[in-house]
Amino acid sequence: MIKETTNTAAAAHGSVFNALDWWIIAAFAIAMVAVVLMSMRKKAVSGKDYFLSGKDSNWLQIGTSIFSSNIGSEHLVGLAGAGFATGMAMAHWEMQGWIILVLGWVFVPLYDRMKVFTMPEFLELRFSRGSRSILSVLTVASLVLTKIAATIYAGDVVVRTLLGVDSVNMFGHQVDIFWVIALGLAFTTGLYTVLGGLRVIMYTAVLQTPVLIFGSVAILVIGLQELGGGSLLAGWTAMVHAAGSNIHLMRPANDPEWSWLAVIPGSMIIGFWYWCTDQYIVQRVLAGQNQTEGRRGAILGGALKLTPVFIFLIPGMIAFALNSMPASGFHTSGDAAYTSLVGQILPHGIRGFVACGMIVALMASLGSKFNASATLFTMDFYRYWRPKASGIEEVITGRIATAAIVVLGILWVLVIKSLHSNLYEYLQNVQSYLSPAIVVLFGLGVFWKRATAPAAFWAFLVGVVGGFARLAADIVMKDHKVYVADLKQQLFHHVINHDQYIAALAPLKAQYGVIFDLWNVHWLFFCQSLLLLTGALMVVISLLTKAPDASKLKYSWYGATPEEKAVTRASWNAIDVIASILVVVAVVAFYWFFW
Repeated sequence: MIKETTNTAAAAHGSVFNALDWWIIAAFAIAMVAVVLMSMRKKAVSGKDYFLSGKDSNWLQIGTSIFSSNIGSEHLVGLAGAGFATGMAMAHWEMQGWIILVLGWVFVPLYDRMKVFTMPEFLELRFSRGSRSILSVLTVASLVLTKIAATIYAGDVVVRTLLGVDSVNMFGHQVDIFWVIALGLAFTTGLYTVLGGLRVIMYTAVLQTPVLIFGSVAILVIGLQELGGGSLLAGWTAMVHAAGSNIHLMRPANDPEWSWLAVIPGSMIIGFWYWCTDQYIVQRVLAGQNQTEGRRGAILGGALKLTPVFIFLIPGMIAFALNSMPASGFHTSGDAAYTSLVGQILPHGIRGFVACGMIVALMASLGSKFNASATLFTMDFYRYWRPKASGIEEVITGRIATAAIVVLGILWVLVIKSLHSNLYEYLQNVQSYLSPAIVVLFGLGVFWKRATAPAAFWAFLVGVVGGFARLAADIVMKDHKVYVADLKQQLFHHVINHDQYIAALAPLKAQYGVIFDLWNVHWLFFCQSLLLLTGALMVVISLLTKAPDASKLKYSWYGATPEEKAVTRASWNAIDVIASILVVVAVVAFYWFFW
């Protein structure tokens, strides 16, 4: 499909880039190299320097790094593709970015006084080594399953569509461009990440974020003008008309795909896990100079997180509208929607500028994931095995761990390609299976004094097993997804009745049994059920086991000393409160407008 799209675009519009575009890309590459070299002037001599940027990051670096690390190519490809396919349905996950404020106001003071390097380290301090080990393994698995591999896959879509190339000749053999892109980007990104650690990621984010936002806003504006014959208002009206009922956020409770009963709680569970407990994101605030910088960085990240719906998802809806108008000459597919807009409607010069943002977004996102993976392996496992390891030894270990994770990520891409699912939806599916148990442990561990270590361990283990069981069922049943989804749509639109629906599913239930039953539950309802199950286990086992020692309570919300409370209170002022309120008001206004 990508090959057909790029060839059509090339035939209709000529080369995607001209000399001006390539000069802009070259100039930006030089600027990036300069920033990387500048960030590496201060040598890393300890784990704190390498993995937490020396804990000297300011709010601007933290906020832009939170944004740029989150907005990788899975957004450039997947979120625009979601807008193309389902309209506003996936916007809930973006607007749940307000939960970053919870990170800043609730968890920054807690993590700061505990001086942790990783999120699993928090679980060991609050509960046990066993809980720490499970979360470490789970987080690395999450990075491979939902982040590294998906970013590499998305990068393949981006470059393939922009360049119109499907294969290259290497040593007399035609090689799929995917392998060139995957290996080239992984090596290049891994190189500067290994050399500079988190510091280089924090510095480059300040350059990348405005480029990415400006370029994406250009796509939004020019796309609406293209759709409306030069008028933004007419373009918006045409887009809304083309989207139809998909322009609405809140879908009926019986909607088989996007029921508000499934989406609202499910996206909040995933959001809490991602923004408040995921090493990949939280590592940025851990690098802050103090609580003030960490909190303000989180507030800035929350404000920036308001933009993706407008600069990625809505352009996908614009692409759908243009694609529905034969006279427009615009042609694309879902995952290629954003990149096709770059290659087909942007003027030269801006094309090159936007391409810079897209490429750097890919590299920044990958670099953050590599660094988080190395941090987890080194600080949660290797340092446990060799507590006296030198800084150089830790860096070498991190390099080996990163290389292994890169290979696993590339291999997992093949699985992603075999799943017949929108990329962004796939990411949320997988995350929904891994997140409930983590949310329970952190939520009850922080806010409930009675939570015990045995309860945390067993509830966590059951939650993880349940999550991976559902993921396995997804893979087994993947060939039947379209068929069952079509049946559910027919039932929803009253094309068939409930008895006919049950009869149509009977052969699948007979063939797969419990696997079918596990898979046929809506993925977000499964997420909610898993949260309730692990939460109930946590509560029951905690009440049946010995209460935690008083020393453990200092690692909960209630453990701050009067001096530590005073430090936290002195770390914020009215400006922080007002900025946070404005972010929440913006989210509420968005829901009201697109209700």
